[in-house]
Amino acid sequence: MAVPGSGLPGPTPAAAAERTRLVAYTALEVEQLDPMRRAIEAALPEVEIAWLRASTGIITDRLLAERDAPQADLLLGIAATSLLQFEAAGLLDPYRPAGVEALRPFFRDPSPPYSWTGMDAYLGVICFNVEVAARHRITRPSFWRDLLGPALKGRIVMPNPAASGTGYMLVAAWLQTLGEEAGWAFMDALHENVSAYLPSGSAPCQETASGRHAVGLSLDMRAAAEKAAGAPIDIVVPVDGTGWEAEGFAVVAGRPHQALARRVADWAASREANALYARSFAIVAYPGVSSPGPLYPPHAEARMIRNDLDWMARNRTRILAEWNRRYGAKVRER
Repeated sequence: MAVPGSGLPGPTPAAAAERTRLVAYTALEVEQLDPMRRAIEAALPEVEIAWLRASTGIITDRLLAERDAPQADLLLGIAATSLLQFEAAGLLDPYRPAGVEALRPFFRDPSPPYSWTGMDAYLGVICFNVEVAARHRITRPSFWRDLLGPALKGRIVMPNPAASGTGYMLVAAWLQTLGEEAGWAFMDALHENVSAYLPSGSAPCQETASGRHAVGLSLDMRAAAEKAAGAPIDIVVPVDGTGWEAEGFAVVAGRPHQALARRVADWAASREANALYARSFAIVAYPGVSSPGPLYPPHAEARMIRNDLDWMARNRTRILAEWNRRYGAKVRER
């Protein structure tokens, strides 16, 4: 029996009946999900992956709300700052995947008990529509402060940090690099130029690529994908440094198919899996696998700030409450 549209033979009815369904929570981009599912199921034919996909903030709040009765077996493509919160709440299975020693040290859980492993890293960029800018005589920004000029009033969109990991990454980076007082002052000024805060990290770049805005604050690989598709955008990595976040995977504690979920975690740490991540991300955990395309900014990794992921995890609730109090009126739900 063939799987329609896949070009690959599918499982026989008997084999399909023997597969075990694992629920995987993820914040990966929609286009990444089917290739990831097919790769996992090819490596582990006894597994059936069922995705629950949402933005990082939604997934984080959902799993924390389910702490007494988790519904996920696996977490794949979840922000490291969220994984740190889950680890602190005792929600993760303390499992060290096979082969994890081959990964770059930065992508390994640094504190015992070992509970999560990194997959990739992404960073904040400015998607700058050169056609819109030319019509309105807007100068290409080089620094974050260049977004505060009057020419950009109402012409900027960025992710809502309560829903989007990219949005929270940007906010946390400004607070770390500028200090809290100056960081909030910067965001107060930026707010005057923001048209709306959107529900995902990709949406601001997608809307800017379509010409609806001059500037969209987004993540590096979405910007590279939009530019590769022909969008009239420049990808700006600010000279004064940009925030970043790691994504990773973990097994959820206390679920009935934990042994099988651990086998998926072993696959997720493999070179094969990292080669799949590298199709979407310029920075991945397995050394020597990354292959960013020619449109990816060559200096991006060098401009990543010294980021404290533990601080981001510990302060998320406080920061988001203050952010929403100041700027929530411009949040767009869809």
